[in-house]
Amino acid sequence: MNKKQLSERDICTKFITPALEKAGWNIQTQIREEFSLTNGRIIVRGKLHTRGKNKRADYVLFYKPNIPLAVLEAKDNNHSVGDGMQQALGYAEMLQVPFVFSSNGDRLLFHNKINTDGVLEQEIEFTQMPSPEMLWRLWSDYQGLTAEQTGIVTQDYFSDGSNKAPRYYQLLAINKTIEAIAIGQNRILLVMATGTGKTFTAFQIIWRLWKSRTKKRILFLADRNILVDQTMTNDFKPFGSAMTKIQKRQADKSYEIYLSLYQAVTGNEESQNIYKQFSRDFFDLIVIDECHRGSAAEDSAWREILEYFTSATQIGLTATPKETKDVSNIDYFGKSIYTYSLRQGIDDGFLAPYKVVRIDIDKDLAGWRPSKGMRDKYGQEIEDRIYNQQDFDKSLVLEKRTQLVAQKVSEFLKQTNRFDKTIVFCENIDHAERMRQALNNENSDLAAENSKYVMRITGDNQEGKDELDNFIFPESVYPVIATTSKLMTTGVDAQTCKLIVLDQRIQSMTEFKQIIGRGTRINEDFGKFFFTIIDFKKATELFADPDFDGDPVQIYQPKSIDDLPVPPEELIDDDHDDSSGDDWGDWTEEEAARVRRYVVADVEVKVSSERVQYYDADGKLITESLKDYTRKALVTEFASLDDFLRRWSDAEKKQVVIEELAKEGVFFEALAEEIGLDCDPFDLICHIVWDMPPLTRKERAREVKKRNYFTKYGEQARKVLEALLDKYADEGIEAVEEPQILKISPFTQFGTPLEIVKAFGGMKGYQEAVRDLERELYSAS
Repeated sequence: MNKKQLSERDICTKFITPALEKAGWNIQTQIREEFSLTNGRIIVRGKLHTRGKNKRADYVLFYKPNIPLAVLEAKDNNHSVGDGMQQALGYAEMLQVPFVFSSNGDRLLFHNKINTDGVLEQEIEFTQMPSPEMLWRLWSDYQGLTAEQTGIVTQDYFSDGSNKAPRYYQLLAINKTIEAIAIGQNRILLVMATGTGKTFTAFQIIWRLWKSRTKKRILFLADRNILVDQTMTNDFKPFGSAMTKIQKRQADKSYEIYLSLYQAVTGNEESQNIYKQFSRDFFDLIVIDECHRGSAAEDSAWREILEYFTSATQIGLTATPKETKDVSNIDYFGKSIYTYSLRQGIDDGFLAPYKVVRIDIDKDLAGWRPSKGMRDKYGQEIEDRIYNQQDFDKSLVLEKRTQLVAQKVSEFLKQTNRFDKTIVFCENIDHAERMRQALNNENSDLAAENSKYVMRITGDNQEGKDELDNFIFPESVYPVIATTSKLMTTGVDAQTCKLIVLDQRIQSMTEFKQIIGRGTRINEDFGKFFFTIIDFKKATELFADPDFDGDPVQIYQPKSIDDLPVPPEELIDDDHDDSSGDDWGDWTEEEAARVRRYVVADVEVKVSSERVQYYDADGKLITESLKDYTRKALVTEFASLDDFLRRWSDAEKKQVVIEELAKEGVFFEALAEEIGLDCDPFDLICHIVWDMPPLTRKERAREVKKRNYFTKYGEQARKVLEALLDKYADEGIEAVEEPQILKISPFTQFGTPLEIVKAFGGMKGYQEAVRDLERELYSAS
């Protein structure tokens, strides 16, 4: 056997895996080959998207399932033994494992981050491959774990038998938390961006501590009924009969896992504090979901509960840790033990990127002052002062402003998809109701077909709250548009929400991140890969805040009232507890009565200000056209026109080059649309980068036919090549290179694929004829 001729996969199969098994690694439970770490960032251009390259380790070695110890990267035998080490170290850093290996099939390079003999890396023979027990002993000794602590940190995860593994960052969050608790840490903060699986992570932490009997009685606290109910029926379902929900102000002490809305165990009166029916040491563990909501404040009801059960280990979960001079998560829980940010989630391809359409309204920018003695539509004299964005929809309502916002939102949906789930965040309940009416009027055709096309979903409206599950459920068409103020800022898992509208003045980074989180989930089954934010209140200026960690892929500002809210390159031809009476932050009727609100019907408002900004594949901001971006990207990729022509000519399949460039954010379909010609990617590149005159596909096909190129082939082969040429003119080079093309019309008229290939003297002759055809196509000028 000539090892140099073997592929990387052959090296794995014939040398590395057998060596691992011989060293005692179990192929079923401890060796994971081609282990996916990321999905690859979603890159968005116009209406199109693609995925960047994902990260995948050749081997991840586990002491027990989901407890990783080492990474091993393989190379074929034409590389040196250490050629995979730098790549493996990058993967090891992501998984935070101490042991790293590289191999080319001859031997191993072993990197030991926790070495005690001063030798960081050394080459070893396959027979010297450490066993899982040996590596685990090194690691546990380094951490100083006792036998009891080791039993806790190696407790099995819950598995439903499907072999579904947690994502790498979930493994880190779970394992780091268990390790911290095992060594006696009692206050823990976990920060994980919305949509990254905080509840699943919490479940696995609780399961492992419960199963190891480290923590026997556990309380999970949330601030919305919907969060508690979803948790019980979804992630926490395996706890079964050991689990209960505290409700009706009754404390049944016969369970082990308790879930509760914090309002259900606290109250204004001492007698309403149900948690005091439990002894102070009743719970061993308390997990506080969305802990930024209240537990951070020293005088909050949450803090009362936590301080009552002070002996329990307490874990705070949040996407947005709150840090102000008055309120601090870190002050109570300590510094986050693990953080997985929005930026990381987008970069890894687990969260949806987003674009921003900023629409500035003239009265918001310049303010508005009533004429002296002016009265509103209800006859109230309007106080003479300048009203600005802080006043609109609170103390002053400009009805035409509401209509303009509804018009722009509706225009966007009409240009994209009128059934894309949309959340409109308004200033208060009154504003949400007026926005519902305005959106109904702008979409009267669809609203007449189904009255639930637009619905107000706020804390005071039972009919709206009853539809919240239908809004969230991907299979439910209605409601399509939800107007709200605060009720849907957290805990609403709207996987298919593709449009978020901000007509609410947001000054809090915490609230801003929570609102953005309503759209960050990806749902490939329903075509949800990215989402759009339409911002009417300059809320997205918070992107400039150093605390914000996930940039938009595009920012667009229409210039005038007539401009569509859809970025130009996208245009194509063809809950609270039910006892709560209002949203947090919404005005109650009593508050509304105290504040005089003027309603003005006849003041004209206009869109005042276009800036298009993109974020490239590396997340860097660019402020240029698609053509300019493509030109710069390809000049970096190819040194010259000759360099590109050589690469294109040498490529056995042109589709490979096209796909590689697409991963760099070059979208040929959008470029062809911008140029207005039905061009091949080859022509688009030559034209945009090197200013060569472009030919359409039909023109290239016509040039080949003029040359009588087919005369050297027999009659049947000639017909096949002419049909391939027609396919190219209609569909592009990808169709010509498609291996299944001979099984479809019109090729079926010429015989079976086997008979067609025989006309060229066999498969080798057919493939050479296709390559000749491509050479002829691209020699046309």
